[in-house]
Amino acid sequence: MQINFYKYQGTGNDFVVIDNRNNTFPKNNTKLIEFLCDRRFGIGGDGLMLLENHEKYDFTMVYYNSDGSTSTMCGNGGRCLVAFAKHIGVIENEAHFEASDGYHYAKIENDLIALQMIDVNEVEHFNAHDYVYTGSPHHVQFVDDLPHFDVKNEGARLRYSDLYDASGCNINFVEQVNTDTFSVRTYERGVEDETLSCGTGATAVAIAMYATKKTNANSININVLGGKLIISFDVENNTYKNVFLTGPAELVFSGSISV
Repeated sequence: MQINFYKYQGTGNDFVVIDNRNNTFPKNNTKLIEFLCDRRFGIGGDGLMLLENHEKYDFTMVYYNSDGSTSTMCGNGGRCLVAFAKHIGVIENEAHFEASDGYHYAKIENDLIALQMIDVNEVEHFNAHDYVYTGSPHHVQFVDDLPHFDVKNEGARLRYSDLYDASGCNINFVEQVNTDTFSVRTYERGVEDETLSCGTGATAVAIAMYATKKTNANSININVLGGKLIISFDVENNTYKNVFLTGPAELVFSGSISV
C-alpha cells in the first residue's frame, strides 16, 4: 500500500498530514499510525492528522498521537492543517472546520495562521499549579531556571501522578520573561516526552497567567523551544472568548511511503 503524505511543522511541533477526503486511510490501524510517526523507521512526527470532508464546513480534522491513540485538540496541528488545506486548494485564506472539541475558525495573514480556540470558562487554582482545559487538559506550573529544568522526568511524574486520572494531563512549566511574555516547556501525553511546542499548552499558559494576575495583557507572547506563539483573547464575566492562537505553520516536505 502506497500512502501519500505531507510533513508540516508549527514552531517545531511536527506532524504527518494525509489527505483522506476519499476515506481510504485505515483509521483503526494503530500500529500503522505509530509506524508513520516513528522518527527512525517511518516518517516521524509528534502526531498524525487526516483532512476529511465535512457536510457543512471546509473540512474535518482527525488527530492521532504519535503512539497511534486518538487524541483531544491539538492547536499547532490545527494551524498546520489549515496551511495544508490552503496548499491543496480546499480553502483560500479563511477556514471553518470541525475538530474533536468542536467548530474552529482560522485565518491566514502574512504567513501566520491564527486559529480560534474554544472558549475557556474556568481556570482551576491549586497550591503549586493551575489547571486549564483548552481543548486538551493542561497543568501549568511555575519553575526556576526553566532552560535547565528536567522537563521529561518531572513532566512524566506529574502526568502519571494521583493529580490526574488514567488519561493523564499535559504538563507545562513556565518562567516569566517580562510583563507580557512567558517562556514555556511542555511534556505532552501521547508523545510521552517534551515537544518543541504545544499550541493548546501555550494557550492554557497565557490564560492562566492572566487569571493569576501575572500579566494584565490580553495579547501574550509565548516563547517555546521551536519559536514564538501569540495568544490573544477577550474576557467577559470570567469567560475567555475570542481566543486566538497565532504562529507560523510550514510545509517541510512531501512524499509517499510503502506500508
